[in-house]
Amino acid sequence: MAEAFAAFSNHKKIEKMKILVTGAKGFVGKNLCAQLNNIKSGKAKCYGDLAIDEVFEYDVDSTQEQLDAWCGECGFVFNLAGVNRPKNPEEFMKGNFGFASVLLDTLKRRKNKCPVMISSSIQATLAGRFGDSEYGKSKKAGEELMFNYAEETGAKVLVYRFPNLYGKWCRPNYNSAVATFCNNIANGLPIQVNDPSVELELLYIDDLVGEMICALKGEEHRCEFDGVNAVMTPNGRYCAAPITHHVKLGEIVDLLHKFAEMPQTLMIPEMPADSFAKRLFSAYLSYLPKEKIAFALKTNSDERGSFTELVRTRGCGQVSVNVSKPGVTKGQHWHNSKWEQFIVVSGRGLIEMRKEGSGEVLSFEVGGGKLQSVIMPPGYTHNITNLSDTQDLVTVMYCNEPFDPNRPDTYFDPVK
Repeated sequence: MAEAFAAFSNHKKIEKMKILVTGAKGFVGKNLCAQLNNIKSGKAKCYGDLAIDEVFEYDVDSTQEQLDAWCGECGFVFNLAGVNRPKNPEEFMKGNFGFASVLLDTLKRRKNKCPVMISSSIQATLAGRFGDSEYGKSKKAGEELMFNYAEETGAKVLVYRFPNLYGKWCRPNYNSAVATFCNNIANGLPIQVNDPSVELELLYIDDLVGEMICALKGEEHRCEFDGVNAVMTPNGRYCAAPITHHVKLGEIVDLLHKFAEMPQTLMIPEMPADSFAKRLFSAYLSYLPKEKIAFALKTNSDERGSFTELVRTRGCGQVSVNVSKPGVTKGQHWHNSKWEQFIVVSGRGLIEMRKEGSGEVLSFEVGGGKLQSVIMPPGYTHNITNLSDTQDLVTVMYCNEPFDPNRPDTYFDPVK
């Protein structure tokens, strides 16, 4: 065990590493175990030389014998077990402090000094509105127990104070307002917001799991606390995920209602990389009931074929699919500022374009057997013709602007 821990501490390749996760069936535990098992099976290849041999998943249906055996074998412990909503307040201390004591005593009995991570809560700061929190007091007691264990044994401990968590598999109507809002709006159920101006610090589950993997590799992020605010510092007593978002309840609800309207408007809200909106949309989709996972699209059809808009955005245009019947030519127009991108995915066709004021025609034969993208630049009149006598021509079309009937920017002019 000492040799394995030395290898861990030096960030060298970990061979045959075994990991114990307590609270494995909870929200965080389920997500963490899923990713640890992805690493174990070789499905997740983005973690360098991290190698996992076994993931021991401990929960309320596990036995003391299993805990004892796993504490003897593991090279790292994620202690996520705890009580969030007991029937009696005194159960907080029993469920949060009590189990941590059992876990640490078992590790000591098995003479295992492997690193131990514990999930605490921002409520353990006992600051602000958390000053009288029984839950916070039980978490604070668990933290101090962990620090005392580190002094006694020399084992490395990592104490994380989680803010509000959200993401896939989070249980609604339990301890996450975001999970409740996502679930209810996705399922057409009412929600209640007493004060839309209340601001939450939110940590997305995949960001948390990423930090847990960093901790496993000895690359955890350290912090101290100024009230309820984590201040990142390399030698901090506590640990924290570096990416969180401060968002007001009203903003969360407004975004979720926009997400819910998407099947009707096809409008995907703006979701910049690393934004809260991007994370919230993924969380929201995980709560969709099966009858909302698939939805019908409006198709405009005539004797020439059909045109169906797939998605649209405010800033990045729209994507559509166009079907042309055999022998049909579509288009014959140009745009001042719009530009388009045609990708034929089935059939055989001919794309032609001509710069306005020029007599030169550019021609591109396209087909589903060899996908290629053809751009329609502004100022070029263009068309697309189905060259087949029997097969429909199917083209995915991107336009950099959503169609606006009040400003169509489309001018008829045959290519030739």
